[in-house]
Amino acid sequence: MTATAAPAVWLATRDLRLHDNPALGAAMAAGGGVVVPLFVVDPAIPKPANRAAFLAGSLAGLDASLRERGAALVVREGDPAVEALRVAADAGARTICIASDVTALARARVERLERACVGAGVRLVVTEGATVLPPGALAPDTAPSELAAGASPRECYQVFTPYWRRWAATSPRPVVPTPERLALPGGVATGRLPTAADLAPEGSPAPLLPPGGEAAAVERARLWLAGPVAGYDTTRDDLSLDATSRLSPYLHLGCLSAVALAGRLAGRPECEPYLRQLCWRDFYAQLLAARPEIAREDFRPQRAHWLDDAQGLEAWQAGLTGYPVVDAAMRQLLAEGFVHNRARMVVASFLTKHLGIDWREGARHYSEHLVDGDVAANSGNWQWVAGTGADTKPHRVFNPTLQGQRYDRSGGYVRRWVPELAGVAGAAVHEPWKLPFAVRAGLDYPLPIVDHDDAVARYRIRTAAAAK
Repeated sequence: MTATAAPAVWLATRDLRLHDNPALGAAMAAGGGVVVPLFVVDPAIPKPANRAAFLAGSLAGLDASLRERGAALVVREGDPAVEALRVAADAGARTICIASDVTALARARVERLERACVGAGVRLVVTEGATVLPPGALAPDTAPSELAAGASPRECYQVFTPYWRRWAATSPRPVVPTPERLALPGGVATGRLPTAADLAPEGSPAPLLPPGGEAAAVERARLWLAGPVAGYDTTRDDLSLDATSRLSPYLHLGCLSAVALAGRLAGRPECEPYLRQLCWRDFYAQLLAARPEIAREDFRPQRAHWLDDAQGLEAWQAGLTGYPVVDAAMRQLLAEGFVHNRARMVVASFLTKHLGIDWREGARHYSEHLVDGDVAANSGNWQWVAGTGADTKPHRVFNPTLQGQRYDRSGGYVRRWVPELAGVAGAAVHEPWKLPFAVRAGLDYPLPIVDHDDAVARYRIRTAAAAK
């Protein structure tokens, strides 16, 4: 600590790591190495059981890493703006550093913090956040055809491909060095690390959740980059192989740096398909930053007419639709807090287009169970499939049977998650209704709740009516 420097507060949010952390780096610079690493448990932010367990593990991991370097995680509960100023006063800090974010809650948090800092004479530093490129870094020059009615031509990209071209040609910020040592100022009580039960007292996490934290994130990324990522383009849709990175929860809470990950993929042509997935993540973030209402409202309205079907929604949520690949995906969600991306598209299409149920019901259920419940990606992907979002082919319908036959050829994915069908060999597992009656009667598995062809025909009628 220099003679003129006062301690600084790093208010951690979705950047629960020490490697490549701009907000922590800014606090280190402002405080001359004397930093209060602060996390505030905000009651205003929903904490479903799965995300609560993952968050608790991530906070414990961050605290352990900080202690190895001479500091500790300071924990408070309440309004982050109030608690950050209180801790800053206790520590004699004159600077608070926080990473930017795109959700309405996060933006409101920064606005409250800005007002509080002005009133207290404390400097606020807002750094880049959880994406590879900041949400406002790229904007279309003149592309009216890409924009929804009423949008500003330079507001944001609303079609992925032109965004990807610009994104791939743009260099992100430099990686921030990991601090070797940190000093925690005196006069600040660390508080108690929250447990999963503290964060979600009424819920029970899924039995097969991944471990939270930076150490787990770095190790999973190391294993992924050491080999599997090179074959991602050919294996990513194979449901039985499960050949995806499973890094999304770590990216969501910032246990892993998206910038550092992208840097390790750059210049490797075989990694471009996976790099595109990071770009999709940025794409939805910049969309939400420009249009915060799309977390709950149709991005492109008037493309669908939703139906009330409580029984259909319940069957879908429980994995009892009678379509094996749909049911396997929904049960995977309940067991792991995760769904394979190909399966996510299939089940989202089934809910919105076969059953005609509002995408918001699906997004709400996913948000309740997904460990990686990222608001931008969740609402963006749901709207893309539902036909109300940034999809240039909004009326596509995924046939769940054909999708299963194509992407779960051996039936291994279905047999793993739908044990009622474990004894059905080969591709027949995707059409159990075609089995001999005596075999089917012994399966204890429902018949399809809708006929595919009839459901698609009804969807076409609904969309035609909605367009009038």
